[in-house]
This record gives sequence, C-alpha cells and structure tokens, in this order.
Amino acid sequence: MTKVCNFCGSDRYEERKVEYLYSHEGKYLLVPNTPVEVCLNCGMVYYDAAVLKEIERRFFAIHSKAEEPDRYIEMPEKAFA
Repeated sequence: MTKVCNFCGSDRYEERKVEYLYSHEGKYLLVPNTPVEVCLNCGMVYYDAAVLKEIERRFFAIHSKAEEPDRYIEMPEKAFA
C-alpha cells in the first residue's frame, strides 16, 4: 500500500533529519538528528510514533534526573509584542 500525504495527497517522500524541540510545562528538550519523512510536494513533516515516544521518555528521564542530557544550551527569549 502506497503512503500518501494527509495534506496534499502526494506519494513522494524524502527521509531527513531535523532538530525537534519537545516542550512540556515550560521545560524543553532539543533533539538533534530526529528522523522524519517530508512530503516533497507540500513540505508536510511526518514523525514516526515510536520516535516521538522515545523523545518523550528521554525528556521525562532527564527532567527526573534518571538520565543525563548530552549537553545544556542557553536559549534567549524575546517577546513579539
């Protein structure tokens, strides 16, 4: 069965790696090299459910101090209005 884009109906995809920012209650985890499939027609991005569950697991493990992150970064904030 051919997979089609839910947004535009195209069946043309490309696998890529992106930076994914997970957030929950004002806490964040930046996950570089997250695998995704991108529709080559409209650019819609699709994440595998297992990948998102693993990111969520890592987020809670890091914030409960059960695991250590690879590193910490600083992120500036600037309000739009």
